[in-house]
Amino acid sequence: MVASDWHEATTQWWADLWASPMANEYHSSDRHALFLLAVLVDDFWRAPSTKLAAEIRLQRVAFGLTPYDRRRLEWTIETTEEAKDRGTARRGQTSKQPSQRADPRLALVQ
Repeated sequence: MVASDWHEATTQWWADLWASPMANEYHSSDRHALFLLAVLVDDFWRAPSTKLAAEIRLQRVAFGLTPYDRRRLEWTIETTEEAKDRGTARRGQTSKQPSQRADPRLALVQ
């Protein structure tokens, strides 16, 4: 799928997802489930249904996408650089340099 194939609301959702504070909590292995969730979101915007909305609601729980889900996961949104530093330290990264791995967010726009 190329970027022009995605519904505009899906690409905005994807951009918001990766710009959110929760993005720092995602592991590289999460991207596969997030890709599947993106397909569900895209399908919903193309042909809304309660069945799709229910499945999206089930799938997004694991990623802290609502305030309740973040609370259940014991995630707190912090807005300081200190919070980013703690997240980096928690993941065991010592460098503040970006990873050399491919950015999973680019899958939806390439």
